[in-house]
Amino acid sequence: MAKPGGQQKLHPSKRHRDPLKTKNEKLRLGPLNIKQLEELVEKSKRRRDRAKFLKEIFRKQALLAKRSKK
Repeated sequence: MAKPGGQQKLHPSKRHRDPLKTKNEKLRLGPLNIKQLEELVEKSKRRRDRAKFLKEIFRKQALLAKRSKK
């Protein structure tokens, strides 16, 4: 069932991508925990990326603090 161009047709459920990246190959920060985000801050060289990681860390810490108060 190969196409003339040499490509095989895949069923949509068989197309698996990296769940930690978006369609534009950017990193998804939601599933990462605080320790992983801190490692990314240390490794990152771009200030803009570092700011994104730090913002996500502060957001997650605030969420944890809010949960622990209940």
